Amino acid sequence: MKSKKEIHPMESLLRMDRIPHIWCPGCGIGTAVTAFTAALDKLKVDLNKICVVSGIGCTGRVAGYVKLDSFHTTHGRPIAFATGLKLGNPEMKVVVFSGDGDIIAIGGNHFMHAARRNIDITVICLNNFIYAMTGGQVAPTTPLTAYATTSPYGNIEPPYNIPQLAEACGAVYVARWTALHVRRLTNSIVEAIQKPGFSVIEVISPCAQYYSRINRLGDGLDMMKFYHDNAVIKHNEPTENLDIDYQKEIIIGKFIDRERPTYTEVYNKWLSDAKHQTPKSPRIQNT
Repeated sequence: MKSKKEIHPMESLLRMDRIPHIWCPGCGIGTAVTAFTAALDKLKVDLNKICVVSGIGCTGRVAGYVKLDSFHTTHGRPIAFATGLKLGNPEMKVVVFSGDGDIIAIGGNHFMHAARRNIDITVICLNNFIYAMTGGQVAPTTPLTAYATTSPYGNIEPPYNIPQLAEACGAVYVARWTALHVRRLTNSIVEAIQKPGFSVIEVISPCAQYYSRINRLGDGLDMMKFYHDNAVIKHNEPTENLDIDYQKEIIIGKFIDRERPTYTEVYNKWLSDAKHQTPKSPRIQNT
């Protein structure tokens, strides 16, 4: 029998048999997981009705550490898996928790179409500006001029603006925080999970082993200090103003909070209406 001092405060939500985790010192993923578990504690949700889906990469390991129904899926496919889970069990709260290389690169097509359909899932996208687990290659979120193992003279490809992409594709809730802003991130996750429809939270996180080291930015603590000094909260800022330049000001906050019928609501209405209609023949013109 453990004493109160021996019980970890998140033991009910984490698979303690897998602790310590594999993430590097200075990485922000563990901090983001702390915010997520704190959000679940605030929500007081039935843990049997929440599911976490992750893909491949450093953040993709999150699914293996949470004490919930969880799926560690194939590269770029967590949103596709999450869509199937939500449509198969609409009562389930489904959270995709994965990295920018997984969700925005190879999984970008799934991201766009799930937002377009307004699938009722929450996407927490941890953005560390690089492919961290596979060797530090340039990613679709790497800022211009930043170095990576595949951009030794500096990145020349303009990065995605994730909040703008999410808004343009139809997301109903869009926010961005850093791994430093734990309480604000926690509250944002609470809001996103409660919001019906496709919600997106981008979490800017340090990668001390690849991005920071290659760019000579110090360790994870140095990156956190940078966020402290250069992250500016601007709620409702137009998403076209949210590009991230190399080592410049980062705008954070909640940008989009709007209403749209979810895919399930639209489908159920269509199904109900279809039961009272006579099937129509295809529109074929005579030639």
